[in-house]
Parts: sequence; structure tokens; C-alpha cells
Amino acid sequence: MSSENKLVQEFQQNPQDTGSSAVQVVKLSERIKELTGHLKTHPKDFGSKRGLLKLVCQRTGFLKYLKRTNQAQYKTLTQRLGL
Repeated sequence: MSSENKLVQEFQQNPQDTGSSAVQVVKLSERIKELTGHLKTHPKDFGSKRGLLKLVCQRTGFLKYLKRTNQAQYKTLTQRLGL
């Protein structure tokens, strides 16, 4: 089981939950890590760079929403992901 799956299970509200803000932030964070690694080996891949920036903006939006609605979960999520 990957670290993403463990984190998703930790923040899921029920076993079928894939759309809550916390779960979305975990999934986006893992994708951002993957793209960051890709861009280190392929620095001229501007399409991936643009995609990375879009994902970061999406994650920022989810984090702002989470901070506004559920501060306790926001704090645990940011500490757990190291954001």
C-alpha cells in the first residue's frame, strides 16, 4: 500500500469518499511531487510545468476552503503533508 493510499484512508470520511477537500489535497500533493521529480529531469517540458502550476493553484483553493470550513482538519492535514 502506497503512502498516498494510507493518507487518503486517514482523511476519508467513509470508504467511498474520494471527493472531500482533504482527500483532494492529498491526491493533488502526490501528483505535484511526481511532476516536480519529472521536471527535475526534464527542465524544458513546459507543458508539464504549466500543468504543475495549475495543480498547485487547485490545491491552494482546496486548502483555503478547508481552512475556512474546518480548521482542525486543515491543521492536521498541513502538518501531515508538510505544507
